[in-house]
Amino acid sequence: MGLEEIQVPFVTTTLNAVIKWGRKNSLFPMPFGVACCAIEMMSTLASRFDLARFGAEVIRFSPRQADLMIVSGRICIKTMPVLYNIWEQMPEPKWCISMGACASSGGLFDTYTMVQGVDRFIPVDVYIPGCPPRPESLIDAVMKIQELIDKGQSKSKSVRPKIDSKYEYEI
Repeated sequence: MGLEEIQVPFVTTTLNAVIKWGRKNSLFPMPFGVACCAIEMMSTLASRFDLARFGAEVIRFSPRQADLMIVSGRICIKTMPVLYNIWEQMPEPKWCISMGACASSGGLFDTYTMVQGVDRFIPVDVYIPGCPPRPESLIDAVMKIQELIDKGQSKSKSVRPKIDSKYEYEI
């Protein structure tokens, strides 16, 4: 009844570590691509760059099955409520990547019809600069999301961004 040597090798860990490992290595991205950045996103998924090597193989076009939203391209005022509803339908925990200058800050479209940064409505975890950004940048952003998952961080749990008063509609 003392200490006995175990013949079969086994691994010990915590349940939380296993869940983080599973989330980190099986991301389900929900693309919201409306411009040239979406073309770069498609090339990232193709065989040359192969985003599947980094755990984000299956693209989900249903928000209820996704845990990572990739917003790429310019977002107009009339599209923003749709994007916000998609974000709200995604289950927690969830993460967001803002891909390109237009999604991050409005880009060169500084007009009243364009949202000047998606982070005014949706909490963004990782920003990708560029117009359009290279596929390697998207791979790097996915790896940064994986680091956030390892640390247990997500901005979706934090306080929602304030909505600008210049927009007429309520979300």
